[in-house]
Amino acid sequence: MFKENKAYKENYKRLAQIAEAKGYVFNSDKKRVNKVIGLMTRNFKEFGKFYCPCKQNHPLDTKTDPLCPCDKLDDEVEKDGYCYCRLFYKGGKS
Repeated sequence: MFKENKAYKENYKRLAQIAEAKGYVFNSDKKRVNKVIGLMTRNFKEFGKFYCPCKQNHPLDTKTDPLCPCDKLDDEVEKDGYCYCRLFYKGGKS
């Protein structure tokens, strides 16, 4: 679906670098990863920023909707072992 898209690949790489820098990994559910990153990439193509598809309003509100990674990422991963979107996981566990 999204994975063949150049913008998707660039966003995937960006998020993988963030995960690595923070000591996180992606969810082992590849369909989930594809969906979240794909929808985020779609938001970027339409609105120019990586709005979180899981926390966005419908319709998206460019003034209040968070970007990914959001400012709660580290707290969510610390508390739950994963972020709200279930994209990033702590350590090597998903």
